[in-house]
Amino acid sequence: MVEAVAFGKLILFGEHAVVHGQPALAVPLKALQATVTAEPAPSGSGLQILLPDVATPLRLETHDALSVTAQMVLNHLGVPEPDMVLRLTSTIPLQSGFGSGAAVSTALARALSLALGHRISREDLNAWVYEVEKIHHGTPSGIDNTVIVYERPVFFIRNQTLESFDIAKPFELLVARLGYATPTHITVGDVRTLYEHDPAAIQPIFDQIGIISRQARQAIESGDLTPLGHLMNENHALLRKLTVSDNTLDRLCQVALDAGAEGAKLSGGGRGGNLIVLANKNRAAVQEALLQAGAVEVIHTWVDES
Repeated sequence: MVEAVAFGKLILFGEHAVVHGQPALAVPLKALQATVTAEPAPSGSGLQILLPDVATPLRLETHDALSVTAQMVLNHLGVPEPDMVLRLTSTIPLQSGFGSGAAVSTALARALSLALGHRISREDLNAWVYEVEKIHHGTPSGIDNTVIVYERPVFFIRNQTLESFDIAKPFELLVARLGYATPTHITVGDVRTLYEHDPAAIQPIFDQIGIISRQARQAIESGDLTPLGHLMNENHALLRKLTVSDNTLDRLCQVALDAGAEGAKLSGGGRGGNLIVLANKNRAAVQEALLQAGAVEVIHTWVDES
């Protein structure tokens, strides 16, 4: 049996504006991961993809995101459909901004190629997972697949050369899950509609988010994290102007700040999903306040180079 994993991802700054040419910062979220095992199956049974709590396995002809991923691997390797079972498990919640779709496709492609005796390059894998992301998100930014495939902190500008960035001083974040989510392609599409209707009003918002992302990178690379909380608050306010926040996200951000957090913002597509909180001095109090205010889970994670 062969096993492969892929971690989730967390956007620190720049979501939505990244679709429109601005930079975003994202890091692997190693507290959450997708795992795919591959094992031989009886002759003639073909390729089967087993999902948790789903009785009927997926096959190549179903043309869903995972079978499309498998077909890309087979086409690239030039091999026929194998008799094999791919079994997926994941701790990454769906539609929560953690890159679940990209992670499961990445883990599946890795497991399948290894089981067939091949290692695929990260460049090829990244291109394939980006194509699969179009099934999930319509017009994806490319940030999910890039961070998850390369497993590195990433400063990402669409259609430009990938840049990793250094984390001079590791820091802690709380990630609060709201328990509901809006599909990313909907919020991305709504922001695109806003821009098309009034580019003169929306472009400056994108530009300001880009400035914040660059300032945040500078703070993280210098090890002086003092500005980070304020930048998070500014970024959230701009995302609210783009209509991708909602009352619950706004309320929980304020709860975190009232409990002593330095900064808080939504992370990911918005209108549900999750928020990230910088609470270096008052982590326990902030975590408890968020849970009391309705967060279904609060994940503690380190942002570092490893």
